[in-house]
Amino acid sequence: MDIIAKLRYLRISPRKARLVVDVVRGMRVESARTQLQFSDKRVSEPILKLLNSAIANGKNNFSRTGGLYIREIFVDQGPTYKRFRPAAKGRSSPINKKTSHITIILDEKKK
Repeated sequence: MDIIAKLRYLRISPRKARLVVDVVRGMRVESARTQLQFSDKRVSEPILKLLNSAIANGKNNFSRTGGLYIREIFVDQGPTYKRFRPAAKGRSSPINKKTSHITIILDEKKK
């Protein structure tokens, strides 16, 4: 059984989130935690919380604690919040605030 955790409507663009997600994909849970704790990117904190949530899901729902690794982690684009900024001559310029949906799937290493 796969251990799944989702984070939806995160107010960071998917392009920026994928930079951190690509680093931890396929890692063991312990090394991914360390990597995220010492990352300078703003998105690393929500991803670390999501990883901890997935570990807790595995512990409470499936009684799995050791030997976990990140089998899949991906970022999808969520809805875009459309805002406007005043511009010259009474016009307005659009501002698109993008959101992300992050999904993490953990699994146990087969021996």
